[in-house]
Amino acid sequence: MNWSSIICCCDLGYHIRVEDNFYAGYNCTILDMVEVRIGDNCMIGPNVGLYTAGHSIEPKDRNKSGYAIPITIGNDVWIGGSCVILPGITIGDNSIIAAGSVVTKDVPDNVIVAGNPAKILKNI
Repeated sequence: MNWSSIICCCDLGYHIRVEDNFYAGYNCTILDMVEVRIGDNCMIGPNVGLYTAGHSIEPKDRNKSGYAIPITIGNDVWIGGSCVILPGITIGDNSIIAAGSVVTKDVPDNVIVAGNPAKILKNI
C-alpha cells in the first residue's frame, strides 16, 4: 500500500480495507460509514470520491438521517481521475473506470466504462 504520497480524506478510516500494491492520487475522498474494500494492485487517480453514504429523497428530515451501503473494488482495477463511485457499487476485477466517470451501477470484470452515468465501452 502506498499512502505516503497522497492526501486522503475519510469519514472514519476504520472501515477501509486495502490489499497489496495500492496507490491513490492526491485528494482521494473515501466516505467509509460502512466497509470500503479495495483489492490487490489497484490504482485510483486524483480527486476520486468513493461515497458509501446517502440521504433520503424525501425532503422531510432529509438532513437528520441517512444510509450507507458498502463499496467493493476488485483486483487490478484502475479508476481514473475525478471519478465518483456511488454507494453499493461493486467494480469487477481488471476493470478500468475512465476519468470523470460517475459509477451508478455495478461494473463487471474485464471492461472499460466511461461517462455520466458510466456505461461499458469495451471488453478487455
